[in-house]
Amino acid sequence: MRKELDEALCKKYPEIFKDRHGDMRTTAMIWGFQCDDGWYNIIDAVCAQIENRERNNNSVEWLSVFATQVKEKYGTLRFYYVGGDDFIDGVVAMAEAMSAVTCEVCGAPGRLRKGGWLKTLCDEHAKEQGYDKFDEEQE
Repeated sequence: MRKELDEALCKKYPEIFKDRHGDMRTTAMIWGFQCDDGWYNIIDAVCAQIENRERNNNSVEWLSVFATQVKEKYGTLRFYYVGGDDFIDGVVAMAEAMSAVTCEVCGAPGRLRKGGWLKTLCDEHAKEQGYDKFDEEQE
């Protein structure tokens, strides 16, 4: 993810990304957001839901959520965190599912592509990155 988007998320949600510049022995957030820009809005929406949940349940200390890693894995988003409850688990699961139909590069509708690496891409970025030839082979 571009530096300015990384910084925008960390500034907007400082408690969730409090370990963004932490110790590499305790968090993987030091590596930043390990995905492309297209999932920015999904990550932003997850964080907004987490923040809203915490705001409405501020007397429950164990609910406090902070991210330990945000990355692409097997073509979809992974949002690893500490804290939360069943609601937060559901929000994160929904976001991860949304990433499977959202182009990781631009945020347009996309689908999981196979070819070397798994990657969720729109048709334009699939063609640009050479994934379209793998689509033809599978038909």
